[in-house]
Amino acid sequence: MILGQTQSLALQQKLSPQQIQMIKLLELPAAMLCQRIKQEVEENIVLEEEQPSDDEEQPQQISMEEYLREDDTPSYKSRINNFSKDDRPRNVQLSGGRSLQESLIEQLGFRNLSEREERLATFLVGSIDNDGYLRRDLESVADDVAFSLGIETSSEELERLLSIIQHLEPMGVGARDLRESLMLQLEGVPSDTKARRLAKRIISSHFDEFAKKHYERLMSRLGISEEEFREAVEEIQRLAPKPGNLFSEDSDEVAPYIIPDFLLDYHDGEFSLSLNSYNIPELRINRQYLDVIRNLVGSSSERMTEQDKEAVQFVKSKIDSAKWFISAIKQRHDTLMRTMQTILDYQRDYFRDGDRSCLRPMILKDIADLTGLDVSTISRVVNSKYIQTHFGIILLKTLFSEAMQTRSGEEVSSYEIKNILQECIAGENKRHPLTDEQLMNILNDKGYCIARRTVAKYREMLDIPVARLRKQI
Repeated sequence: MILGQTQSLALQQKLSPQQIQMIKLLELPAAMLCQRIKQEVEENIVLEEEQPSDDEEQPQQISMEEYLREDDTPSYKSRINNFSKDDRPRNVQLSGGRSLQESLIEQLGFRNLSEREERLATFLVGSIDNDGYLRRDLESVADDVAFSLGIETSSEELERLLSIIQHLEPMGVGARDLRESLMLQLEGVPSDTKARRLAKRIISSHFDEFAKKHYERLMSRLGISEEEFREAVEEIQRLAPKPGNLFSEDSDEVAPYIIPDFLLDYHDGEFSLSLNSYNIPELRINRQYLDVIRNLVGSSSERMTEQDKEAVQFVKSKIDSAKWFISAIKQRHDTLMRTMQTILDYQRDYFRDGDRSCLRPMILKDIADLTGLDVSTISRVVNSKYIQTHFGIILLKTLFSEAMQTRSGEEVSSYEIKNILQECIAGENKRHPLTDEQLMNILNDKGYCIARRTVAKYREMLDIPVARLRKQI
């Protein structure tokens, strides 16, 4: 084998660190942008948050070549005002409340536990998720206890303590799976009716068949009537599949809220679109550091020490970074507004009253072609972004849909197909739910050319289970 060296030329496109950061800024929704700005302010000593002032002089920018000469940097690169005179609070205040874990730990305090047992039980509670389930095996928890608390324990000891936790409120908490949670809830109710006993039998011995809705097979195997089976099913349906959620609903906690990225007002037939800049701080370069550089270089360069030159270089690098960050924020603002305005113009009929039937077929490429931006840029703009309208807060991604063609050649949005599917399934006979093939035939009869696999895809997008799982007694 002969070894040799060769030279070749190749062109490669690589993104600069600034371009990568710009892409990341573009992806951030309003709430995360505020955090990112605060992080940059903490890391860059020359950036500061300050309320805008109309009569305040713009800070001078210092170049390394001629320190005392102002450069021609646009003013927006050294200062940005994210507020307008019409800005007002648009977000919702959260109220506090106890968590599920805090409630369980408080209840453990009323149990007669030793100090060791209390520490182990508290650790177990900390392993329970917000749905109320312990989704880890006890051997793994025992290993974590040994590492975190320095206590050697066994899965048997943890099982005994878990049993105590499972008798706390809410009922069903601490279960390892849905079947165990339902059994805990059924056993936690003192009343013992025939329907409840049958429900326990179904969950304990025939849970898989019940979950798959093989109802006829179950009734035959249990030797019961349809009426008896229906009463048992009603008992099961009263139980909570996620017991931790019940606690959240009864407490003062509020579900995470959405901060819209865009605000759209509609008055007298006119739209007014703006970015939601509330709570996003105004940025500017701290003039004090500019004065420090000016004072250092105001004297003869021969009198500057090496330490002074390093200080000037450090501050200048921070100023350059701050200028770029402020410029990137403004570029993000312009790109978002440009994209959202194009979407608004494209879907103007929909934004008038929120009628989803008015949504035009629209894909990312349609907006990319109209804005002159890349498809990937449009994707980043609409990802995880919301717009507040007079009819509610809308996730931008839901405005995009494929085009479907009718027999007459007319193009309609896939939302129209989904609406028909929802209506058909809502009105179906639950004893004999419509199959995907039957739904396909209904749509074909209405003039929509659609295949069965497409029906299945749209049904899954709507989180609607297959016909067998929609069956009811």
